Amino acid sequence: MSDKVKVIIDGISVEVAPGTSILNAARQIGGDIVPPAMCYYSKLEGSGGKCRTCLVKVSKGSEADPRPMPKLVASCRTTVMEGMEVQNITSPEVVDARKGVVEMLLINHPLDCPVCDQAGECDLQDLAFNHGAADTRYEFERRTFERIDIGDKIQLHMNRCILCYRCTYVADQLTDCRQQGIVGRGDYAEISTYIEKAIDNDFSGNMIDVCPVGALTDKTFRFKSRVWFTKPVDAHRDCPTCSGKVMLWYKGDDVIRVTARKDENHEVVEFICNTCRFDKKATKDWVIEGPSQIDHTSVISSNHYDTLKPLPVIKENKALMAANKVELERTKKD
Repeated sequence: MSDKVKVIIDGISVEVAPGTSILNAARQIGGDIVPPAMCYYSKLEGSGGKCRTCLVKVSKGSEADPRPMPKLVASCRTTVMEGMEVQNITSPEVVDARKGVVEMLLINHPLDCPVCDQAGECDLQDLAFNHGAADTRYEFERRTFERIDIGDKIQLHMNRCILCYRCTYVADQLTDCRQQGIVGRGDYAEISTYIEKAIDNDFSGNMIDVCPVGALTDKTFRFKSRVWFTKPVDAHRDCPTCSGKVMLWYKGDDVIRVTARKDENHEVVEFICNTCRFDKKATKDWVIEGPSQIDHTSVISSNHYDTLKPLPVIKENKALMAANKVELERTKKD
């Protein structure tokens, strides 16, 4: 007897381990049928179910009970069953619902992409482009907050926050004590620290990497460059605190930012410490492995090279150069 569960998503069959969520089953197939996810993070226990962007339609519950589920379900929180059939991009109901969810997420989000450090690698930008509506029906004043410095390296822009809770899970599961969380309810809910207490634990910088928008930004990188003008390079060092495997973001010969490496789902592969992230910004501190692998659909890839030294834009053609030189001599006046 097979220990796998067969599920069909948008007409494509896949066998996965029992207990796998619909979202992770779709990720095993890959491509456009993978539902977007703004709050779920595979490495953070308890994440998911907050943003509702991964809603799908279960048109067949299982072989044992083929009835469809009466409502759209969050794919990150719904476990697959034998014979289950799921519709994502093939369901007009899901497409329409997802457009409404994106409209809700953008109600209070400011249109400051031109000055936001997250631009170019923002999941909300991709979500709005692929699933958003052209206009909003919201006519009321947006909520606004003052910027907050939580520690000397991180700044919180609560105006941009979509309350995905990822940063609170990082603080809860990677550090000794959590000093920030959600305060208030409904439209007054916000991420805040206890009486503005600074977050100074050694893994707090990972909150920046898991944030899907520009709500948490690296103060050491602010306004230094747009990400598509940088060159990401994989590197490592012997670090006593973390794995030491990072991405160095070069602007010319200078390392202007250090981040954790991410996979194809934009999730951190291994969390890194603050020493690697903030204090090691010289090439001599690292062993360079080579250019990072960048998805060709990312805006960062437009200025990216497969070699550390970019190839010349124009290749030398000696025959053409000689012919040009002869022609130039003919045009010279004695």
